[in-house]
Amino acid sequence: MSGMASNLAKKRALAAGFGTNANAVKYLNQDFEALRAQCLSRGGLFSDPTFPAAPESLGFNELGPGSYKTRAVQWKRPGELCSSPEFIVGGATRTDICQGALGDCWLLAAIASLTLNEDVMARVVPVGQSFGESYAGIFHFQFWQFGEWVDVVIDDRLPTKDGELLFVHSAEGSEFWSALLEKAYAKVNGCYEALSGGSTTEGFEDFTGGIAENYDLRKPPPNMFQIIKKAIESGALLGCSIDITSAADSEAVTRQKLVKGHAYSLTGAVEVTYRGRKEKLIRIRNPWGQVEWTGAWSDSSSEWNSVDDSERQNVKADDGEFWMSFTEFLRHYSRIEICTLTPDTLTDDSVKHWSVCNYDGSWRKGSTAGGCRNHAYTFWMNPQFVIRLDEEDDDPDDNEVGCSFVVGLIQKNRRRLRKVGEDMHTIGFAIYEVPSQFHGQREVHLDKNYFLTHAQKARSETFVNLREVSTRFKMPPGEYLIVPSTFEPHLNGDFCIRVFSEKQTETRPCDDPVKADLDDETVSDAEVDAGFRGLFTKLAGDDMEISAAELKTIMNKIVSKRTDIKTDGFSLETCRIMVNLMDDSGNGKLGLGEFATLWKKVQKYLGIYKKNDMDNSGTMSTPEMRMALKEAGFTLNNGIYQILVARYAEPDMTIDFDNFVACLMRLDMMFRVFKKIDAHDSGSIELDFHQWLTFTMI
Repeated sequence: MSGMASNLAKKRALAAGFGTNANAVKYLNQDFEALRAQCLSRGGLFSDPTFPAAPESLGFNELGPGSYKTRAVQWKRPGELCSSPEFIVGGATRTDICQGALGDCWLLAAIASLTLNEDVMARVVPVGQSFGESYAGIFHFQFWQFGEWVDVVIDDRLPTKDGELLFVHSAEGSEFWSALLEKAYAKVNGCYEALSGGSTTEGFEDFTGGIAENYDLRKPPPNMFQIIKKAIESGALLGCSIDITSAADSEAVTRQKLVKGHAYSLTGAVEVTYRGRKEKLIRIRNPWGQVEWTGAWSDSSSEWNSVDDSERQNVKADDGEFWMSFTEFLRHYSRIEICTLTPDTLTDDSVKHWSVCNYDGSWRKGSTAGGCRNHAYTFWMNPQFVIRLDEEDDDPDDNEVGCSFVVGLIQKNRRRLRKVGEDMHTIGFAIYEVPSQFHGQREVHLDKNYFLTHAQKARSETFVNLREVSTRFKMPPGEYLIVPSTFEPHLNGDFCIRVFSEKQTETRPCDDPVKADLDDETVSDAEVDAGFRGLFTKLAGDDMEISAAELKTIMNKIVSKRTDIKTDGFSLETCRIMVNLMDDSGNGKLGLGEFATLWKKVQKYLGIYKKNDMDNSGTMSTPEMRMALKEAGFTLNNGIYQILVARYAEPDMTIDFDNFVACLMRLDMMFRVFKKIDAHDSGSIELDFHQWLTFTMI
C-alpha cells in the first residue's frame, strides 16, 4: 500500500512541475543547500550516511568486501590527496576524465562527450561548487532518471589505494569534478561495481534526458557521415566501439593502438581538402586519456602535411584524442551511438527541436508481463500505448514520404538489483496499426483475438538485454499501437517508454476504462420459494440469520462436494466481505432475502468461473481471470488488475474459486459504495478522515 501511495505522490509532484532539470527531485530527500549550510555553521565536513565510505559502497562481487581489489582501500578527501584541490580548472575538458580500476569506460566516454556542450554540462554539474570559502565536503550533481531529474548529494570522500584515486581521475591530478561525478552516479546505481559494463547510451541519456540510437557500422546507412556531422552540430552526444569476438579480446589493443570492447567518445567530424580531393575525417577520444590510433591521420602522421594550415585540425601528443579517416573508421569500428537531446536541453534556436512524449509503465507477473509475440496466450496483457502521427516530415533530402519518430523502451533501476543477483531483462516492442473503429479512442485495451488476427507493422530491431532498446521508424500518417514487453512472460519490471518525433505527435497509454455494470439482483423475502425458505430455516438456526462464521461453514460444505472446481475453502475474511456486501440492516448477519441474493450471486459467479476455465483444470489462470471479470461486468485497467492479481492469485498465478468469489465480492462492494456516495455521478467523491477509515475497514 505504501508503494501505491508513493506512486500517487510522484505523479502529483510531476504534474506540479517537479522533476524538471530546473526543479529536480531531491534524491533520498537530501537538500544540498540545507546540508551545506548546516556543515558550514557547525564548522565540520559533510559525511553522507546514505552512501558511506565503506565496502558496501564499492561493490558486491569483484569489488566486494572480501575482494583483493578492495584490500587496503582508503577513503580520502581531495585535500588529503593534494595541497590545492580544484573542482574544475579552466572549464571541464575531455582530458579531465581518465579511467581507473573500474570497467566503466562506457560512462567515461559519455562524460567526455558531455564536456563538449557547456549548456548540457551545466545541467549535470551545477555551478557554484568549489574547494574555496563555501567548501564543506559536500557536492551535488543532477541526473535524468527515467523521466525525471534527480539532484544527488555526496560527500567528497573518494576511494584511494596507495595514495592514488582508485577510479576516475584527471590527468592533472588536482581536479576532482569527474571523480565526484562518478561517485554521485555510483550512488544512484547502488555502488561503484554496479557501473561496470554498459552502453555509452546509458550515460548519454542520464546526462541529458535525450534518446539514444545505435547504428551497426557493418551495414551503415549511406548518409552515415552526414548523420554524424549533423548530430555533432545539433549538440548530440556520440560514442563508438569495436566489438569483441571472445573474452580474451576484451580491452585487447590492436597493432594500430585501437582498444577492442572499449567505449570511445566521438567528438568531431570534418571534411578537409587533401591532395586535391575532399577527405572525411572523424575525431575520437579514448577515455583512458592515452593509447591512440597510430595509422593515417593520427597525431604525428604525414597526411597532415598535405592539408592547408586553415583546415589543419588541432592535433596534440598522446592525450587520448585522435583523428582518422571516415573510411578507416567504418573499417575498424563496429557501432556508433547517438543521443538526440530534448527540446529543453537545446538553447540554440537554430537547432531543430524534436517533440517528446514520456510514460511510465510496469510488467507484473500474472497481470501485465505478457512476454513477446511468441506467447500468444499472454502477449495481449502487456501495457499498450497509442501514437497518432498526423504530419509528414518536411525533409527535402529524403525521397521517402512518411512521419519519422524514434521509440525508446528503458527498463528502470536494474543496475541497483545486481546486488541481489538480478540484471537486465531482455526487452523489445512491437508496433501495430490501430483498427479504424478504435481511432481516437484511448479507453480500450486490445485483447488476444486482435493480436491473433493482425500482424505487426514494425518492431524494435531486436530484443536485447540492455537497459534500453530504441529504433527509428518512418511510417505513413495514422494511429499505431506500441506494445512493450520482456522476451519471456511473467517477469516483473518497471519501464519508461518515450517517443521522439520530428513533428508534433500525440502518444497516450491505451487501457480499458474502470467501470462496472452492476445489476440489481436483490431478492426480497417474499420472492423466496418454499424450498429455499426451508433450507434457510435449517441453516440459520434460532435467530433466523446467518453470521460470517456460519456462512463459512455453509459455503465450505457445498464446495467440498464438487470435483470440477478447486478451492482451499472459503476464509472467514471472504465470508465477512460477502456478509458486508449483502447486509442492509447493519447487524453483521444475513436475513432470508439477503442470503437468497448472495446465493444468486455465487451461482452466477460459479457459471462464469466454469466457462472461463478453458482447460478444465478447476482453476483459472490470470489471463482467464481478466476475461472472467469482464463477463461479470467489471472493466478494469492494468493498474487495478495488477493489484487484484497480487492479492488474489496463488504463487503459480492461478485463482481458485473462493479467491475468485472474494475478488468479485470486494469489487462489487467498492463500486456500490462509491456510487452511493457519488450521488451526482461526478466521478469523484470527497471523504473526511473518519469516513476514509470507515470505508477502508470494510
